[in-house]
Amino acid sequence: MASDNKNEIRLQVRSLGKVFGEGDLAVTALKDVNLEIRESEFVMIVGPSGCGKTTLINIIGGLETQTSGEVLLDGRPISGAGADRGMVFQGYSLFPWLTVQKNVEFGLKMKNIPSSERAAAARRYISLVGLDGFENALPKMLSGGMKQRVAIARTLANEPEILLMDEPFGALDAQTRVVMQELLAKIRTETNTTILFITHDIDEAVLLGDRVYVMSRRPGSVRDVLDVNLPGVRSHNSLVLPEFLEIKKKIMDMLWQESNDAAMGR
Repeated sequence: MASDNKNEIRLQVRSLGKVFGEGDLAVTALKDVNLEIRESEFVMIVGPSGCGKTTLINIIGGLETQTSGEVLLDGRPISGAGADRGMVFQGYSLFPWLTVQKNVEFGLKMKNIPSSERAAAARRYISLVGLDGFENALPKMLSGGMKQRVAIARTLANEPEILLMDEPFGALDAQTRVVMQELLAKIRTETNTTILFITHDIDEAVLLGDRVYVMSRRPGSVRDVLDVNLPGVRSHNSLVLPEFLEIKKKIMDMLWQESNDAAMGR
């Protein structure tokens, strides 16, 4: 659960490196990656295709093991997957034979939470993601955006220390994607959840993030970190603000430079 100290460092990545393979076949995916996320902060990561964004979040989630460096959550080294990190992927990974209610309850059931308690928690998070009335629906009855809402509710119901999101809206159409972005901004405000979010969409990064880490091409490392200070509530209206466009251009220029240097062999 979130603490009251929003300056507290929740996640630290120190000098992280990842090499796949050995010898002549070795590929360095990540090199000397450093980042940190404070309590209740929403941090975005963008970078060129193949820069290691997904590898990085998989290491943080405990699904991959780094070659060098370390990842600390609340000061403790991460060694494997754990309930303290909730993960949401582009694929919804819902159980097709379970209702929305039972899908959201699933993790709580694995924790042996009493039936009445987990049912109440599931209903609370189903309401939070705007799916009141769909508790008894099966996944096949839901749109893509609705399925992703269920996946988010299921993850939040477990109350992880940090929410890890790997391009969760990448498969959605443009209109649904904006709706989901606004919903996530609202959920973050209401729950104070600490979030690390991977995206290739610059608009998404600037719209949602408190800070944006921009990664270099492979081997991926942190090229720059930008603070995002937008006035008012984050919504589709933010996309045309001068402050938004200024930050977006900075990121676009950096990513263009990375892609151009790669194409020129520099």
